[in-house]
Amino acid sequence: MFKGMGERALKKWMIGVTLIAAGFILTACGNGQAKEDASWEKVEDKKEIVVATSGTLFPSSYYDDKNNLVGYDVDVAKEIAKKLDLKIQFKEYNVDGQVTAVNRGEADFAANDFGMSKERSGKFSLSSPIKYSFDSMIVRKSDDSGIHSLDDLKGKKAAGEPNTSYMKLAEKYGAKAVTYDNATNDQYLTDVANGRTDVILNDYYLQKMSVAALPDIPVKILEDVYFNANTTGFLFKKENKMLKTKIDHALKDLKEDGTLTKIAEQYFGTDVSVKPKQEVTEKVSPD
Repeated sequence: MFKGMGERALKKWMIGVTLIAAGFILTACGNGQAKEDASWEKVEDKKEIVVATSGTLFPSSYYDDKNNLVGYDVDVAKEIAKKLDLKIQFKEYNVDGQVTAVNRGEADFAANDFGMSKERSGKFSLSSPIKYSFDSMIVRKSDDSGIHSLDDLKGKKAAGEPNTSYMKLAEKYGAKAVTYDNATNDQYLTDVANGRTDVILNDYYLQKMSVAALPDIPVKILEDVYFNANTTGFLFKKENKMLKTKIDHALKDLKEDGTLTKIAEQYFGTDVSVKPKQEVTEKVSPD
């Protein structure tokens, strides 16, 4: 094959073949590494979206008197499904279970008043905001549980689910964690009232509605101790960008046509889909 080819010509030919082969190898590797984002296509093909939630977080995700799963996050998710002409299926887990379900692909997203923690930001992303809020503390009505600031958490018993940013923050300030597995609000509030626990750190609007819904339990929100202005949304696996984009477009439509405001006012008595008038500047990190 190489008869009559000079040494220099042969070397040039061999270099050319090597470069072409390398090009094929790089192309093949590149194609293998670049995973196509079919997250929306999969949902569209099955005509159903699967949503992880708790069913115990009033007023975001809970069961009403007729045993229907309702709530702010739940109803917004239902409206998104309608907007995208999809059926919707809810799967119930505690917070850790919801995060795991999204990560494993058992749920397309989670709807349960999710904010973004530093720990989750590497693997997950949030939809555009559906709620603007800030954090607060529930204490006993009789004595404020002996708490007047975050510094007073030292030695107190803080109630919540394990591995949440609220519990990590309480522990950072020296509180002892008393953990629950997907418990209902009445259990949380009753335990604060009877002294089994002392304090609950959580979202202000969730706490406001919970205390108002259970007026016979002698607890209250600690006045003028507010921190961490924040937004919440739906939790997605980070690489599912196409699905998140579709959901964000649907949320934009719901905001523009007034649906988001209507649902917010139904569950919170105010429009939490826009920034609150109250300015909260204190920022504290659980990390």
